[in-house]
Amino acid sequence: MPSIPVRRLAAPLAAVLVALVLTGSAPAAAPAPLGADLDQLLTDPGLAGAETSVLVTDAATGEVLYQHDPGALMMPASTLKTVTSAAALDLLGPDHRFTTQVLATGPRGAGRLDGDLVLRGGGDPSLLPTDLDALADRVAAAGVTEVSGSVLADASRYDDVPLGAAWAWDDQAAYYSPQISALTLTTDSDDDVGSVRLTLTPDASPGRPAAVRITPPEAPVRIAGQATTGAAGSADTVAVDRRPGGNDLVLSGNLPTDAGPTEEWVAVDDPAREAATVFSAALARHGVTVRGGVRAGRAPADAAVLAAHDSAPLGALLVPFLKLSNNGIAEHLVKEIGVVKAGSGSWAAGLDQVRGFLRRNALETTAARQVDGSGLSRQNLMTGQRLVALLRFARTQPWFSTWYDALPVAGDPRRLVGGTLTNRLRGTAAEGRVHAKTGSMTGVDALAGYLDRADGRTLAFSVLINNFTGDSPNPVIDALMVRLASQAASAPQRAVPAAPHDWEAACAAAGRC
Repeated sequence: MPSIPVRRLAAPLAAVLVALVLTGSAPAAAPAPLGADLDQLLTDPGLAGAETSVLVTDAATGEVLYQHDPGALMMPASTLKTVTSAAALDLLGPDHRFTTQVLATGPRGAGRLDGDLVLRGGGDPSLLPTDLDALADRVAAAGVTEVSGSVLADASRYDDVPLGAAWAWDDQAAYYSPQISALTLTTDSDDDVGSVRLTLTPDASPGRPAAVRITPPEAPVRIAGQATTGAAGSADTVAVDRRPGGNDLVLSGNLPTDAGPTEEWVAVDDPAREAATVFSAALARHGVTVRGGVRAGRAPADAAVLAAHDSAPLGALLVPFLKLSNNGIAEHLVKEIGVVKAGSGSWAAGLDQVRGFLRRNALETTAARQVDGSGLSRQNLMTGQRLVALLRFARTQPWFSTWYDALPVAGDPRRLVGGTLTNRLRGTAAEGRVHAKTGSMTGVDALAGYLDRADGRTLAFSVLINNFTGDSPNPVIDALMVRLASQAASAPQRAVPAAPHDWEAACAAAGRC
């Protein structure tokens, strides 16, 4: 997988990167005004023609330490998740859980259920195949051995609109752009909802098809095409797509013999049916025969609950949500807010409640537009002033420590600590001191959060860059962080970026981190 692009800064800007000293001691430099240094960084040639908004404040007092067009309406990408997560903690609470239920719709006797078995989704964005297996075991333990009807996939807790406003049509197969359903499944603890995982293993002989394993194996998908085993040392060009309107997964490309197994995640069509199909297979393993197959349906009011599974609390789900920038969790939270607070599991209802949260807490400091929870839509517009106002407000709330601990930490090699900042700012004055949410999509890079200076002062900041056409300006953003973490600028020294973990390379390649 490709690594995160790193662009060398123009020579005039390198002087600001003295805090990146990795070996030896740097020549002493006279202190320079913060504003002048940051202004100089923003003259980087890679930002020519781009729009840039920067706001840096004292998190405690609100004193503005630096600003550059802080009121500009900008696409926030995944920094919008700070808004969604804060609203969810406030409106749902850190102890909120999502409950998946199994219900019986008819009479039972002598091991037979004369009716349907309903798998009712509770919006759980972390539901695993093992959880469905445990539910099937409990159904069997309740004495059910035969179901005359069907397994009903009940996703009625949320509406039937699967994709957000202005989500890219050609992203529909991407794991970061899943269909949102109250009944959905993930394959691992990253909680990429509504997806399947493909493990591809090269053959020993070049020219032969790579072996393909699907997780979960019962998922109702079909494989078309193939990935061909290539010679050792050849390029890895494997690609997986999904044909629109169905679950035909199309494989193509080359997998070198020496590549070892590689994994790809693909968003499925109709995630509720996928979950019910996997559950039906689990029932069969536990000795429960279902005569009528799988179909969509809604549990009647008099259905009896046979088994239930509760998710981890919301506070725990924030870790994969914010650390790994999980889009699916963001949208589940918006629709869940709509159900709990307005009785409607829709984007419209949930986002109206998010706006109410912002309005009640005087956080609508400027105009803005939010059309989803994740920042995936290019219709979202946010200002640095609003983001920083939220950052300062959050510090006063009882849920702040839960929220703060879920933000990525610069340079920390532990995946569920460093998150999307694991391989940034290592060996600099900002390492371990920046707790912030990243944002990235084509033409957009952003970072918003906190920087704890060595002198004890905490800064709340937002950096939003839009409409660049070349390499990612993340090196400029990182240079801003280093300068903010330092007492003064120093002499030039460039850090060599560490090789990214595969998951982060995939995130960067997808452009939705």
